[in-house]
Amino acid sequence: MESKIEVLATVKIQHSPDLYKIVDCLNRTLKKDDLMFGLALDEKDKEKAIFTIYRT
Repeated sequence: MESKIEVLATVKIQHSPDLYKIVDCLNRTLKKDDLMFGLALDEKDKEKAIFTIYRT
């Protein structure tokens, strides 16, 4: 069985040390709805973060 991950939305935001808490909360709460959330530092601008919403 093949599982595909679809990117629903991506946004670049100001990085904050507590952003991971929001992403963790969203992942725990909405996992049953086949949604997954990601957070990564922007490689070009370390003061920005990239927040992505996926459908699994």
